[in-house]
Parts: sequence; structure tokens; C-alpha cells
Amino acid sequence: MRTPVFNPIWSGSVWLAGAVLTLALAVFNLAHAQASSEVTTENRIPADLGALTLQRAEQLMLARNHDVQRARRAVEAAEAGVTSAGARPNPNLTLGVGSVNPSLGAGGGNLRDKTVDSSLRLDQVLERGDKRELRVAGAKSQEAAAGGDYQDAVRQALLALRQAYYDLLLAQDRLAIANDTLGLFDRSLDAADKRYRAGDIAASDVSRLRVDALRAANDARSAEADLRRARGALALLMDVDAADAIKAVSPWPDARDLPTDVDTEQVIGARADVRAAQARVEAASSARDLARAQRTRDVSVGVQYDHFPASAANPTGTGNTFGVSVSVPLFVNYGFEGEIRRAESDYGAAMDALARTRAQARSELQRARSDLRAAADRLQRYDTSLLVEARRSAESAEFAYRNGAIGVMDLLDARRTLRSIENDAAQAHGDFAKALAAWEAGRAAAPAQ
Repeated sequence: MRTPVFNPIWSGSVWLAGAVLTLALAVFNLAHAQASSEVTTENRIPADLGALTLQRAEQLMLARNHDVQRARRAVEAAEAGVTSAGARPNPNLTLGVGSVNPSLGAGGGNLRDKTVDSSLRLDQVLERGDKRELRVAGAKSQEAAAGGDYQDAVRQALLALRQAYYDLLLAQDRLAIANDTLGLFDRSLDAADKRYRAGDIAASDVSRLRVDALRAANDARSAEADLRRARGALALLMDVDAADAIKAVSPWPDARDLPTDVDTEQVIGARADVRAAQARVEAASSARDLARAQRTRDVSVGVQYDHFPASAANPTGTGNTFGVSVSVPLFVNYGFEGEIRRAESDYGAAMDALARTRAQARSELQRARSDLRAAADRLQRYDTSLLVEARRSAESAEFAYRNGAIGVMDLLDARRTLRSIENDAAQAHGDFAKALAAWEAGRAAAPAQ
């Protein structure tokens, strides 16, 4: 036999090819992992967070919010319930062996020649009393209720998102006001230091300016903290990372031409939560009828085939025989009284829940209308008179102080008044925007998907 010769060149080539292939696979896996990471990061951090509109925020919330996703899963489960409710009872197949004599044994031959009575039986339950139809009707009502719950979850999630978005707008405005005020005090301090060195003002005036400047700096830091909290709350609703990158850019809603005149009863009847409660009443009614239908006896029909061969040891074998049976339950001990009473109670509870839901919807709608009108009036007063007069007064005080007509205390009072009114005006915008969002959510029938 010929002994193989070791070739170092060939072995080195094989090793080099394997190393190159391994390196290529490693590079491919690394690139694939990096691409997957980039896709995941892109999904977690949308590119437009730095200029986030309200419409885009709503789209992200509907696609990512966990409460909305959970409500959607409930709809899918209810759809599966309809399929289960419409299923007919499965038949039962029974195989058995009887008439086995231990003394004589089973005999010889194949299985069919054994001296035992083998049987094959098929049983089928035939439902009566429209039980299947009642189950399907109840399941479809539960499906409609789950759909209403989903639409109501979307409605509430949209309301929470809009309120969080307007809280972010308010925090941004307050931070801008605080930074403007801080910049004004910095410029005033520089000017005051020059006037003090020139002997134009007293040291106490400079100290008062410096104290208010420090207060303005504290207000700016507090506004920054409020801004971070508002960003975090909005990011949580949208389920996105990089909350610090979020910046709201949509304008405040207009307070003119408010559509507050609606048919209250029609709006209440079209609301998702009311429709869900009504669907549960229908489901409870079907469940009550189904409980009563249990008193209608179901029939179980059976067909049986028996094979009992005769032999010298057992000449009484009957050969092949057939049988048919009908089984009917006898309600002698229990007539489903508990199930019927429970179904009656559940129906009454569903009616109570519907009445409570309608009352809550009516109260919510009335409160939202009242809050919206009050917020609109308050906002109009700030925009048309209070804010205009406060700015005019502050500008006059600045001019008078620069020309030596008033002291530093009058200047600081004018600035504090302007800053307070500007913050109050921003708060009025936020209150109106959130009141408008609550009004729109209160009269929403079914959010568009």
C-alpha cells in the first residue's frame, strides 16, 4: 500500500483558504448585526423628534403605545372567541373489547378471529334550543365591545398625548421667557456696574438687580427641569428613546370659532365607551338566553359496530352486529337554576354599567364644554389686553430707568409684573389647548385609524 506524502504547500493553502472564509463570515455577521442595530435604533429613535409636530406625535403613539397595543390584542382575542363559539361539538370515537373469558382464552388466529367481543362506537351530540346561534351572537357582541374598548383606548391615549404635547409646548415657552428675562438682567447688571463706577447709582441698587438676576437664574434652571420632565412624559407615551431630542414645533390652537354647540345625546350615543357598554348589554342578553336554553335537552346519537366471532370453544358468538342509540339527559336533580340566576344578575349589571357610562360621558362632555369656554375667555383677555399692557408698561419702565426718571425698585416691579403675566399667558395657552383636547376627545365617536 502506498503511504500518503505530506505536502506542506497544499496544507498551508487549505489553512489560508479556511482563514479567509472565516474572516469573510465574521465581517458579514458584523455588518448584518450593525445593520440590524441601526434598524432597531432607527425604530426606537425617529429622525423627526427635533421638529416634532402634533400629528407626527399622534402617529408614533398609535403605532407604539403599549395601552393601545394591549387593546388591539383584546380585539384579536374576541375575534378568536367568535370562531370558538361557532364550533359544533366534536364526535366521540370509542374502541372496546368485551366478553373476554379468562378460562377459555382468546383463541388462536389473527385479531379478527379472537373469541372476544370487539366494538367500535361513534357518538355525536346534537345541540337544540339554538345554543350555537346564541353563543355566536354573544361572542360577536363581545367582539363589538372589544372593538369599542380599543377605540376608547385610542381616544384616551390621544387625549393623554395631546395634553403631554401641550405641556411640552408650555415648558418650552416658559424656558424661553426665563432665558429672555435672565439675558435682560445680565445686560442690566453690566449697565448698572458701569453707572455705579461712574457714581450714577448706589451700590444698593446694584445689589437689588443682582438678587433679581439670581432669582431669574433659578427660574431658568427650574424651567429646564420642567422641560426635561415634559419631554420624558411625551416620550413615554410614544415609546421612543432620546427624550432630550424632542422639540415640539406645532403652534398653539386658535381660540376663535369654537364648535361647542352639539347634540349631546347623539354624541353620547356615538362614543366608543358607550357603544362598548351597549355591546356588553347585548352579550349579557345572549348569555341569559343561552342559560335558559340549557333547559332544552340536547340529544346524543350513537352508532355501534360489534364483532364477536363464534368458535368451537365459544359457539355463542354473534358475528358482526350493529346498534343505534339515543341519549337524552333527565333534569331530575338540577335544572340549571344557578346559571340562569347568574345570567340574570350579569344582565342587570351590564345595564347598570351602561347607565353609568352614559352618565359619565354626559358629565365629561358638559365639564369639557364649560372648561373650554372659560379657558377661551381667559386666553382672549391675556392676548388682547393683559399681555399687551404689561409689555407696554415694562417698556416704559425700561425707558424711564435708562433716563433716570425712576428708581431700580420701580424697574424691578415692572419686570416682575411682565414676567408673571407672560408666564400666566403661556399657562392660559396651555389650559385652553388641553381643554380643547378634552372637548374633542369627549365628543369623539371613533378615532380614525
